[in-house]
Amino acid sequence: MLKRLFVVFLLIFATNSFAQQPTIKEKDSVKISQDSIKKDEFIKNIGNGYLPFNYFNLDLRYLVKFNQFEGFRTGLGGITNDRFSKHYRINSYLVYGFKDKRYKYSVGGGFRVNEASNTWINLSYTDDLQETGSSNFLTDKRFFTFFEPRLLNIDLFHRHITKSIGLQHKISNHLLSETQLATSKINPTYTYNFALDDKNYNTFDLSTAKLSLQWSPFSRFDLKEGNIEETKNGYPKFTLQLTQGFKSVLGSDFNFSKLDFRTVQQFNHKNDAITNITLVAGIASGETPLTHLYHAYPNNITKETILQRFSVAGLNSFETMYFNEFFSDKFSTLQFKHFFRPFKVTEWFKPQLVLISRYAVGTMRSIDRHQGIQFNTLEKLYSESGFEINKLLFGFGLSFAYRYGSYHLPEIGDNIAFKFTFNISL
Repeated sequence: MLKRLFVVFLLIFATNSFAQQPTIKEKDSVKISQDSIKKDEFIKNIGNGYLPFNYFNLDLRYLVKFNQFEGFRTGLGGITNDRFSKHYRINSYLVYGFKDKRYKYSVGGGFRVNEASNTWINLSYTDDLQETGSSNFLTDKRFFTFFEPRLLNIDLFHRHITKSIGLQHKISNHLLSETQLATSKINPTYTYNFALDDKNYNTFDLSTAKLSLQWSPFSRFDLKEGNIEETKNGYPKFTLQLTQGFKSVLGSDFNFSKLDFRTVQQFNHKNDAITNITLVAGIASGETPLTHLYHAYPNNITKETILQRFSVAGLNSFETMYFNEFFSDKFSTLQFKHFFRPFKVTEWFKPQLVLISRYAVGTMRSIDRHQGIQFNTLEKLYSESGFEINKLLFGFGLSFAYRYGSYHLPEIGDNIAFKFTFNISL
């Protein structure tokens, strides 16, 4: 626990260091305006996780992280910016895990085919770790936080060496697409065998094709300085992704299909309260190993007491669900969040109450294929509810959640998650 707290405070120190900028007083109004634009651009880059330099932007995601398998993970990464070229880009990173004593890296780049539709062809070679059971959408915007709450406690990773080529294309202002062809060598870092056709696989090769679509029908886009920017963040938003694995293509071992879906709806009330609803679903069929199935975003470590499990609450995770407790090949989660209007105690002290309810359901076919690891399934409805009180002190808050319903545990304390939150905006 002390390690996790140390990591959080270290990253918060970095947050404050990057976020603060000296105020420059200038008599020349033109220079003041230029400085203001530069400052706004700088803050925008920092908010996206970049520290801008002349021809490239340093990627802050790779500076310091911590998880249960690598321990501290630190390194450098970055991407070239428009000053380098508006038609080509190069991105890479190199990190080192002090607990597993191994380097991870990625080298990639891309070139723009069409500026009006923001069409890019991207290439990459990556040797890194990925959380088993995680599923990411290709079209997701870059999401950055100065530390990732769930990452602190994750211990189930698989190593992958992936070569990929992708096509990023804006079909319209409201519809984005991304396609990717990839080959991967998968090596779980834990004891696991995938039993198929009288053969056990503890490592395997995959060849996959992905198509991801993101539709924002109610957002508004305007032309600013030659670039189309989203000026109204409209809801609902829809994201759909199809993944197909091909057996015997470039040495691939398995044939499988995955379909992932997410929709987000948000209601902004007149009293400045906000209600957010998120639905996520996924289905995998065919010869799908555990590495490419689904967990339900757990964020609770297996410790005896509530205080021993005290850590950082995630943004969309199940705080009472233990890591590696459930896996599914079909699943769905539903989350409700209601943000009350912040309580204005003083000009600087404005805590905010958030009510939260989360639900999950899932199934698993051919569970006997997955050998060497014990887990449960989610045929019955998993339920938890709770609240957060955010921004109590320096961005810190508190979170409380309770597990009830079909998966309620015999010991009352095992159903309770008490954690702190951290929220900061630039």
